Amino acid sequence: MMRLAGKTALITGAARGIGRAFAAAYIREGARVAIADVDEAGAVQTARELGDAAWAVKMDVNDLTSIEDAVRRTIDAVGHIDILINNAAIFTAAPLAEITQDEYDRAFDINVKGTLFTLQAVARHMIARGEGGKIINMASQAGRRGEPLVAVYCATKAAVISITQSAGLNLIEHGINVNAIAPGVVDGVHWDRVDAFFAKFENKPLGQKKREVGAAVPIGRMATADDLTGMAIFLASSDADYIVAQTYNVDGGNWMS
Repeated sequence: MMRLAGKTALITGAARGIGRAFAAAYIREGARVAIADVDEAGAVQTARELGDAAWAVKMDVNDLTSIEDAVRRTIDAVGHIDILINNAAIFTAAPLAEITQDEYDRAFDINVKGTLFTLQAVARHMIARGEGGKIINMASQAGRRGEPLVAVYCATKAAVISITQSAGLNLIEHGINVNAIAPGVVDGVHWDRVDAFFAKFENKPLGQKKREVGAAVPIGRMATADDLTGMAIFLASSDADYIVAQTYNVDGGNWMS
């Protein structure tokens, strides 16, 4: 039985990586998926590869007009949005004394403002439609704790957890379940960029930090994007109808809460 049959999902940052894995998993479960990304060419390519149940939507979560346009175009294309995954985000790292306002503004604009106002735009549609929905925000283990070189990123992901709690409590009266996933260290192009930050600031060869963090995970390895898809499917399904305002760790045992 396909758990998301007949559902339509909008996934931000879905041209590659974790977002792409979510899109592929949702399609296997019977959903149609809007591949939303600031990289329109990448979104088009991903949609083409995923088949007829996927289509590309250009969306810059740093631009409220772009968010509203993407949500409207998705609704115009298929009539409704049942599921949103707020996946688009960026990573930044620096010693506290070297953090710049530009770095701070960009991280908060994409990771926090983008999450909040994409959630708002989709929630308005779900409220008006009157049939509820599922909203999944992407947090991080970094939102559970501080890290010496990652003050700004940790703060943005802590904010995502807080937004999830507040939005979840506010929107459940409309039948909209808001929850979040907090991954640990996930292998892929994203972590290659993270590794480069640590190589710079910890004076390590490229790849060393990645090997260290993978070995430190209790399960014994970094996650793959596919390790997160089970939780994403569960939170979007009717099995999660009684779950409200929660953030689930999917991190191989890195953090217990």
